[in-house]
Amino acid sequence: MKKTLFALVFAAAFAHAEDTITIALAGPETGPVTQYGTIQKIGAEAAIDFLNANGGFNGKKLVVKSYDDACEPKQAVTVANQIVNDGVKFVIGHLCSSSTMPAAEIYDENGIVMITAASTSPELSQKGYSTILRTIGTDLQSAPVSAAYIADVIKPKHIALLHDKQAYGQGLVDAVAADLKARGIEPVIVEGVNKGQSDFSALITKLKNANVDFVYWGGFHPEAGAILRQGADQGFKPVFMGADGVDNADLFAIAGSAAEGVLATVPMDFSAAPENAAIVEAIKAKKQDPNGPFVMPSYAAVQVLGEAAKRAGSDDPETIAKTLREGEYDTAIGKISFEKNGDLKDFHSVVYELHADGKKVLKSK
Repeated sequence: MKKTLFALVFAAAFAHAEDTITIALAGPETGPVTQYGTIQKIGAEAAIDFLNANGGFNGKKLVVKSYDDACEPKQAVTVANQIVNDGVKFVIGHLCSSSTMPAAEIYDENGIVMITAASTSPELSQKGYSTILRTIGTDLQSAPVSAAYIADVIKPKHIALLHDKQAYGQGLVDAVAADLKARGIEPVIVEGVNKGQSDFSALITKLKNANVDFVYWGGFHPEAGAILRQGADQGFKPVFMGADGVDNADLFAIAGSAAEGVLATVPMDFSAAPENAAIVEAIKAKKQDPNGPFVMPSYAAVQVLGEAAKRAGSDDPETIAKTLREGEYDTAIGKISFEKNGDLKDFHSVVYELHADGKKVLKSK
């Protein structure tokens, strides 16, 4: 009897496993940029809920498993190996480019499809990977928007380009610097700071002595907030611009009024698109915020996975990776298609002015 019962339980568990597809969500659940992991999860889980309510993944239910990489490269490698050992074949993530790149190598070697909705470093798509894609623009796609706004609208006299020495932040600065140079504009200061650094008094003195009136920041909000707050305390209040790494309410928690009016070059606010009204309502019904910069790109990442599986008539990850590069897909970020290297063929960023009350004022088209 016991053997029979065990056999029935095992058979039921096996049947359940056969009827489900696990999707890994890899990103920061701990550490200073945890909020961005939450933003990614909101979009991906909303899309998974929708797919499960509408036939699933070729008739199979999607199951979510979260993995915390803390946006740390070494931990991302550990996470990637764990995902391989767990037999998971589809990943939404990682988030920070410095974590995504070492993890991507492991996934590609093991035939696992990874779609990042947040990592913008161009280096990711220069490796010749076949199973790695993204539903976000690269630094090379957003930098021209930043450079044009700096040159044509702000027209500063003394520019400083600062970054956090990480793949994402330094990559942003390198791309913006190249576009500014093409316009005949040279910064007076290009400098990196340490990730997690808290004292910027020496840097601020240097910026003041160079008469800097504009700062472009490549990195995330913790260091940006500290630079803004400490700068204001020292009477240093330049025009300040960043990218999606500063588009976070916690920037104001750190910098206070010094962050008012900060500029951010980020994806268009897809949550405002009429065609996404049902998605927005579904997210709000869970008492979650649909407005984060990676919510709709994460939603789109799950959408294209499901649609590619449907078109291919297969759950095989390498078949789906090939199908993803064929044709166009209607998604929460519009109609998209992929280059052979996994990048989006087109992605348009815009400049917003950020305010403490949560409002974002569109400053570019």
